[in-house]
Amino acid sequence: MGSNAKGRTEMEVGDDGVAIITIINPPVNALSFDVLFSLRDSYEQAMKRDDVKAIVVTGAMGKFSGGFDIAVFGVLQGGKGDQPSVSNISIEVITEIFEAARKPAVAAIHGLALGGGLEVAMACHARISTPTAQLGLPELQLGIIPGFGGTQRLPRLVGLSKALEMMLTSKLIKGQEAHSLGLVDDIAPPEELITTARKRALEILEWRRPWVHSLHRTDKLESLAEAKEIFETARVQARKQSPNLKHPFACIDVIEMGVVFGPRAGLRKEVEEFQGLLHTDTCKSLIHIFFAQRSTTKVPGVTDLGLAPRKITKVAIVGGGLMGSGIATALILSNYPVILKEVNDEFLQAGIDRVRANLQSRVEKGNMTKENFEKTISLLKGVLDYESFKDVDMVIEAVTENVSLKQQIFADLEKYCPPHCMLATNTSTIDLELIGERTKSCDRIIGAHFFSPAHVMPLLEIVRTKHTDEQVIVDLLDVGKTIKKTPIIIGNCTGFAVNRMFFPYSQAAILLAERGVDPYRIDREISKFGMPMGPFRLCDLVGFGVAEAATSQFVQDFPERTYKSVLIPLMQEDKNAGESTRKGFYVYDQNRKAGPNPELKSYIEKARSTSGISVDPKLMKLSEKDIVEMILFPVVNEACRVLAEGIAVKAADLDIAGVMGMGFPSYRGGLMFWADSLGSNYIYSRLEEWSKQYGGFFKSCGYLAERATQGATLVRNLHANLTELIFRAPKSSSLIHLPHKSRAEL
Repeated sequence: MGSNAKGRTEMEVGDDGVAIITIINPPVNALSFDVLFSLRDSYEQAMKRDDVKAIVVTGAMGKFSGGFDIAVFGVLQGGKGDQPSVSNISIEVITEIFEAARKPAVAAIHGLALGGGLEVAMACHARISTPTAQLGLPELQLGIIPGFGGTQRLPRLVGLSKALEMMLTSKLIKGQEAHSLGLVDDIAPPEELITTARKRALEILEWRRPWVHSLHRTDKLESLAEAKEIFETARVQARKQSPNLKHPFACIDVIEMGVVFGPRAGLRKEVEEFQGLLHTDTCKSLIHIFFAQRSTTKVPGVTDLGLAPRKITKVAIVGGGLMGSGIATALILSNYPVILKEVNDEFLQAGIDRVRANLQSRVEKGNMTKENFEKTISLLKGVLDYESFKDVDMVIEAVTENVSLKQQIFADLEKYCPPHCMLATNTSTIDLELIGERTKSCDRIIGAHFFSPAHVMPLLEIVRTKHTDEQVIVDLLDVGKTIKKTPIIIGNCTGFAVNRMFFPYSQAAILLAERGVDPYRIDREISKFGMPMGPFRLCDLVGFGVAEAATSQFVQDFPERTYKSVLIPLMQEDKNAGESTRKGFYVYDQNRKAGPNPELKSYIEKARSTSGISVDPKLMKLSEKDIVEMILFPVVNEACRVLAEGIAVKAADLDIAGVMGMGFPSYRGGLMFWADSLGSNYIYSRLEEWSKQYGGFFKSCGYLAERATQGATLVRNLHANLTELIFRAPKSSSLIHLPHKSRAEL
């Protein structure tokens, strides 16, 4: 193999005649073309050698394989270089060499066998796994389908229903469950894995165990009549859950082809669909999100200084409300001892009860044992003063949004906490410089903005000021990763990243509604686009009080582009406050199911009259596309300001912020990626047209105008950035679980 080869395999033949072929491509043994062809060469060598009786395939460093190397997808999409086709791998290598081998082969699975890694294992004649290894085919998270025979072999090993569930939901299962399903043939502890696999390979050779070609098994497949019902049910669910996506239906079609016309026809159809899906906008968008998520922790001038994160052994939280208790839950779930401080016994007990309820919910869902519940809750200690703060390494303040209260708390923290202690605030609206005004510790003050519910939502905005020490940022990045959040570094400004970008979201909707557009149609069109809910439903969810408080902050800081409406204040006068009062833009029944508010029309008319606005007949005829653009282009415009002001490190971070903080559809690649697919000039021209008709709310910012004039993408050096992400692919550029469900907090 050449010196530039990306990964390889090694073969070692034992005295028992079993060749151990080991996949080596750190850190997760991703299947690059170099690895796959090296594996093919090792197989062919094993076939020729008389001293080799059987084969065991395994992976180095405690991992079988994390799947096909996703970095290669970018190369294939760009049509660069002389790259092999997937059909060459799927049919000519995996099927006709690995599965058709004249000597028995057993996969020894530990760590993980995902995507292409599991597909290679399924082409072996048996599989032995450790009990905790993770197995799955999560390719649909990237807008494609399994391309190395997974759509044909998995149903034949576990049955149609389970195979469809695993592929369509990208569900990973552990070795123990895989054994009960028939995906693996036996379970062995890590220290006995290779020995057990060697033994199984020799037993197959001696016909004491079946020599099974997974592709040709039929015993797990349902009858054609039953299969037809299963496929129809799967399509109904896919239409409901993924109405804008094509690849789930392609996956079902490919599996059905194999069941009806045989596995060879299924393999050919799989290759054809894979190749087509690879070049779709959905696939490109999801691969962009995959790499963008893994690049958020690369921060020039911070993470490239060689600073190692300090050990955080004890964390304190001030405030046990909804946010404080959620943050405490996230920390103790990752084994951080936590001190929760409140002002009195009643509030403290309520905070502890919230944490217990969060954990109990996990027990009820089967995600936590009662034993683990007790062990985890024992990490939480409630206090009413600062005496036990003397040895904490990090404090997170999570009290109500009151400047003077926060200033007093930080002055107290400076007095009671050790000098090295990180002082973090969960504020979502207040300037960090103002919070630390009464301290001499501005270098260790940092924003740790969680989204509600904090123990569930995946995003963490890390907010730095011009004084924040780089070591403190590195420390909080490490904590964020430990508690399984995706952290993004943001500069100190009103609203930070998510709330700043999306403040025009509801304002644009109100502007349109006051000029005659049906608010419920706006919500429907935005939901059809892929947002988890429309702007009016979102206002109800977060509550009118929170929405108005945020709006007043933006009116103060950005008066020239904040749309000022009296609609919500008018509704508040009649005690409409959103979902919490069961009455807002919608009305809610006792099960919190939303229906139209029959009084909304009169409130809109009153707001229109108060503000001197008239109905615009042109707006009442808006197309679906126009509504989406008039709601979301102002959001893009604000994101451009965030980028131009240096608040965000890079545009890809804003894509992640939108996806994980507001639920912007990941299959559109995030806000900035989606905007660039439409073109800066198009967005600029539309905003300019609207600003002439409806005022400064729609006025393009200087950065957007400049990029449009140049005919440039909104993301500077887009090609270079993506190339760097692809070719300097991060530590795990293989198929791993990608969280994608989000809910917003204003």
